[in-house]
Amino acid sequence: MTQQIFSLPDVGEGLTEAEIVSWKVQPGQTVAINDVICEIETAKSLVELPSPYAGTVVELLAGEHVTIEVGTPIIAIGDAVQAHDAAPAPSAPASPSAAVESPVPTMQEPGVESGPLVGSGPKADAAKRRPRRQTPAAPHQPTTPTVVPAGDSTPSGAAAEASQKPEPGNAVVGLLSRVLAKPPVRRIAKELGINLSDVPATGARGEVTRADLESYQAQREREQAAAPTFWDHTKRPSERRVEVVPVRGVRRATAKAMVDSAFSAPHVSIFVDVDASRTMEFVQRLKKSRDFEGVKVSPLLILAKAVIWAAARNPSVNSEWVAGPGGDEIHIKHYMNLGIAAATPRGLLVPNIKDAQDLSLRELAIALNELATTARAGKTKPADMQGGTMTITNIGALGIDIGTPIINPGEVAIVAFGTIRQKPWVVSGEVIPRWITTLGGSFDHRVVDGDLSARFMADVAAIMEEPALLLD
Repeated sequence: MTQQIFSLPDVGEGLTEAEIVSWKVQPGQTVAINDVICEIETAKSLVELPSPYAGTVVELLAGEHVTIEVGTPIIAIGDAVQAHDAAPAPSAPASPSAAVESPVPTMQEPGVESGPLVGSGPKADAAKRRPRRQTPAAPHQPTTPTVVPAGDSTPSGAAAEASQKPEPGNAVVGLLSRVLAKPPVRRIAKELGINLSDVPATGARGEVTRADLESYQAQREREQAAAPTFWDHTKRPSERRVEVVPVRGVRRATAKAMVDSAFSAPHVSIFVDVDASRTMEFVQRLKKSRDFEGVKVSPLLILAKAVIWAAARNPSVNSEWVAGPGGDEIHIKHYMNLGIAAATPRGLLVPNIKDAQDLSLRELAIALNELATTARAGKTKPADMQGGTMTITNIGALGIDIGTPIINPGEVAIVAFGTIRQKPWVVSGEVIPRWITTLGGSFDHRVVDGDLSARFMADVAAIMEEPALLLD
C-alpha cells in the first residue's frame, strides 16, 4: 500500500516555522487534491493548507497547538481504498470476533442533524463517510484477530475497547485515544469552548453525548454565576489567580518587530491638529455619488490618498535604511505599498495595498474595504504582509485622539490618525464648531530629519483640510 508524506511547506517568504491551529481532517477520511487539511498560524497570518495528494488520511503526524519547523512531516496520506481493504485474518472466530471487527454504523442522536463539520468530518460531496469504528491496519502489518474471553458472547465496555486497541505503531492509535463523541457534539463543544475530556461521558460506548455536554455547560454557567466578577478569586482555585497566555504566532512576531524597531531606529514624533470639516463634507458627497454606490467610504480613504500625495512630494519618507557590509544605504521606493494596521482577535496585523499610488479614489476605497474584511476574518495571506513601504494606524476608530506609533521594520515613517470630533475652532476671528482631528507621525531620524518630517505632515494636513487639492 503506497503512502505519501506531506511536510509543512514554506507558505511565505522567509517562513521558518508555524503552529498547527486546527486539523480539518481525521485518520480514515478521504481527501481530494486541494481539500483543506489544516489551518496553520505563521508569524504573519492564519493560512489554510490544501492537500497535495488524493487518498485516505492514514495518520496525523503533528498535534494541534504545536509549533513545528518548515519541512517537518505533518500528515500521511495513503491510497483512496486503504481504509477499506484491510481484510480480517482467515483464522478469526466466526461469531464473536465478527461482531467486533465489523464496522459499527454511526448512530444519530435524536434531534441532532448529522453532517460534515469543519475539522471533524469529510466534505459534503465526499463519496462516503468513514465508519465510526473501522480501524485499518498499518502498512505491511497483518490484521490481528480479536480474542474474546471464554463465556463471553460479545465484548463490551472496557473489554471492547481493549479488543480494538491497535498495536503500537498502528496508524490510527492516536484516533482511538481521543474522546468519543459524534461530530455534532464536537461542533457544539468547540463553539462553547469546552474540552471534551473534561465532560463526564454516559454514552453506551463511553462516548460524550449531547445531554452530557448540556449538563456540563449548565454546571459551568452556575459556577460562573457564583463568581460574577473577574476579581472575585475567593471562589476560584488558587492556580487560576494568574492567567498564563503563551506568546506565539502573530503576537510573538509583533513583539520582536517592535523591539527591533524601537531600539534600532531613532524615533522622532510630531503632531498636528487639523480642521477636517471639508473632508467630512467630501466623504458625504462621495457616499451619495453613483460612482461609489455599494462602496464603503470613510475619512480614512482621504487620509490614505493624502499620505500617497504627500509622499510623492517628499520621497525620502517612503524609503528604507539598509545596513550592508559595504556601508549603510538609503533605498528610496518609487512605489507605495501602503500598510493599514488592523486589529484582529489574533493581534495587530499590517497588510498593505500594493502599488497604492496607481489606484483611483474608488479603487483605493475598495482595496481598503477588502483589506479590513480579510484581516478581521483571519484570512490575510503572508504575501499581503510583506513589502510595505509606509503605514497608517487608525486609532481614531476607537475614540483615541492621538498616540505615538512605532515604525514598522523596513520603513522610516508611520502616520497615526486620531478620532474626528466637533470642537470649537477659530475661523476668521470667530469661534465656531468644526470637525477637528489630530495627526501624528513617527519617523526614523536617520533618514527623516525635522524639516522633512514637518513638511510631509503639513502636506498630509493640507489635503485633510482641503481635499480639492487632490485634483491638482
